Amino acid sequence: MAQHFLHGLELNKTAILKLLDLAKALKANPQDFNQALVGLSIVTLFEKPSLRTRLSFDIGINKLGGHAVYLDQQNGAMGSRESVKDFALNISTWADGIVARVNQHSTLTTLAEHASVPVVNSLCDLYHPCQALADFLTLQEVHGDVSELKVAYLGEGNNVTHSLMLLAATLGTDFVAVCPKGDSPDAQIVKQAEQIAAINGAHVQVSDRVEAAAGADVLYADTWVSMGDTTPLEQVKQKYMPYQLNQELLEKTGASTVLHCQPAHREFEITSELMDGPAAKIIQQAENRMHAQNALLITLLNPNFVK
Repeated sequence: MAQHFLHGLELNKTAILKLLDLAKALKANPQDFNQALVGLSIVTLFEKPSLRTRLSFDIGINKLGGHAVYLDQQNGAMGSRESVKDFALNISTWADGIVARVNQHSTLTTLAEHASVPVVNSLCDLYHPCQALADFLTLQEVHGDVSELKVAYLGEGNNVTHSLMLLAATLGTDFVAVCPKGDSPDAQIVKQAEQIAAINGAHVQVSDRVEAAAGADVLYADTWVSMGDTTPLEQVKQKYMPYQLNQELLEKTGASTVLHCQPAHREFEITSELMDGPAAKIIQQAENRMHAQNALLITLLNPNFVK
């Protein structure tokens, strides 16, 4: 059976830490891994536009000696021209893996159900697990032991929040999601994260009060309007402005690190002062998408390459 990576919980704490160590080795000595995926082809399916995800997978696969095949909606929307099941069955006859950036998580589960090759979630409406891997790789580089940290996410409770929260819980990192009322993370995913955190000696909290971010080591933001939502930012500015990442909040919380998964809307969810300031590790975080994803692809497609 192919091993998939759909929500991130397919890998336990030990496996995640091993994967992050592999990502660091890839980053430090890329030449040692330039044959890791030689002879393998990976289809990257995109229902949504992308900069970081597309380039980090495409270039990353190439650096590992593999072949990335980009497939967008010019071939017809998945499920309309032909069923998602038939996408999976056909692609599995040619490719060695599928990386899918899709609108609905159900598309991923259908792909995984019918594919005979690994399926990787590169973003859906519920999860963004590859982003979370890059986030914690960055936090390890900056802080060392992430179990000693408190991470505060501010803004809309969304797919990024879910994956960040679940991985924090898995690695024993305290986590608080600070979101306006009515925009909290999914209650079932929060409950799941709380249970995982309890096992790993961490604490998960959801609040609408910015004061809950006090004592955080890390402040994290995402756009106030999720991709695909056509609501103008100005329309939600009044609701979200209290949750903006800015210098005042940095000083009030005592945080030393600022993250943002991008694309960023400067002067909305984060100020340019903070984004371009010394606390921001945002470009390092973006670079680490490639290294974390490459470690994941090796783990799924050629685990024997790493002894």
